[in-house]
Formats: sequence, structure tokens, C-alpha cells
Amino acid sequence: MQVYVKITTNKYMIKTKLVVFTGAGISAESGIKTFRDAGGLWEEHRVEDVASAEGWHRNPELVLNFYNARRKQLIEAEPNEAHRLIVKLEEKYDVNVVTQNVDNLHERAGSTKVLHLHGELMKVRSTKDENLIYNVVDISKNGIDINFGDRCELGSILRPHIVFFGEAVPNMVAAIKLVTDAKMFCIIGTSLAVYPAASLLNYAPVDTKIYLVDPNPPQNISSNIYLITEKATTGVTKLLELIG
Repeated sequence: MQVYVKITTNKYMIKTKLVVFTGAGISAESGIKTFRDAGGLWEEHRVEDVASAEGWHRNPELVLNFYNARRKQLIEAEPNEAHRLIVKLEEKYDVNVVTQNVDNLHERAGSTKVLHLHGELMKVRSTKDENLIYNVVDISKNGIDINFGDRCELGSILRPHIVFFGEAVPNMVAAIKLVTDAKMFCIIGTSLAVYPAASLLNYAPVDTKIYLVDPNPPQNISSNIYLITEKATTGVTKLLELIG
């Protein structure tokens, strides 16, 4: 479906469809750490213990406490200039943000259409029915914490609304549809190393203009991709100079 914007001459202009695909690099500049910062450790925990299906089944209390701490860290963080500039793109383009990040910094910056591939930190869900999803602030008995034993309306315990390693990525189908319809595809703050998310690049039509903003882009990147080898904040500033 095309999106139209009314202009002063009482005519309508079609907005170009633009997909922004973001990764950990954009959140890192707001102080959000990832496991890749420390060789497989995430805030001194093994990724297998706190971000895998096996870790959840082995020690759910540890996992819940870990994500409680991540929420506290997120509340203290603020969207950075890269997040805000992506919002600015909506003035000219029909923008959909597809993100690998579980934080809500895009939404807090003002982006209106955000699709999270790997879940959302500020939400939890039932372990009995994955469609029962709750905002943490609406269900927590203690601010933003979810404790072992807190239960959903069906009586089952709650778990983070996070796609753990070893689990399917439900929003991949929707993300692929967005990319196949895009006329412009901007990749920001990701090394394209996490699959299946990284495979989104393969779904961009041949005539789609593709831009990659990252200080460490993959080797042997296709020659049809315009590279901006800088961190997100400065790189997105240059991106807007090109397309904004």
C-alpha cells in the first residue's frame, strides 16, 4: 500500500518506501552493551546461560534477574543522534525500522513503525501461550522486575519476550516483506553476522538503493552497496546528507 502526503497545492506526493535495518552498533552509542563487547560474555554472563533456550530451562530465575538488570540499564539510557535522525527521515520517506535490538530507543526517539526481530526487553510473555504478551510496567509487582513465580492469566510463569538463541524468529516473514517492497534499504550499526536477520540483505530487489553504515563492514561486500565506514551517529549524519 502506497503512503501519500498532502502538499500545499492540494496535490499528493507518493513517499518512497525506505527500510532502516539496525543492529547493536546504534544502541552501543547510548551505552547499551551486548555480548559481542566481551568475547561471548554479556555483562559477565555466558550468553548460553542467559540468552538461550537451554539456559532458560536450566535456570529461569537467573535469566529473569538478568533481564531485570537490563531493563534498569535501558531506563537510564537515552536515544542518540542516530536514532533521532532516523525519525527525521519520516518527513520525506515512508520509513519502516527493522531492528535486531531489544531496547525501545527507536520508539522513544519517535520512530512510528518499528519491527523487533529479536523481541522486546520491556515486554514479557506467557510460557503457556506465546501470544499472551504483556508490557512489564503493566504486570510487574515491583516496578519493572519480573520474578520467578510471577504468572500470566493462565497460571504459567512469565518469561522475557526475547528470542533466545535456538528459537525461531517469528517476525522474519514480516521483515522480508518490508525489504522486498523497499526502494531504499539502509543498514546501520550491524556487521551482518547474526542469522537469520543478516539474510534480509538478500531480499532487497536489484534496483533497491542500499547503504551500509558501520565502522567494520563485512569483507567482500557487494559493489552495489554504498559504504559509510563510521559509527552510527556520524555515519547517519552523512547518510542524511546523501538521501535526506
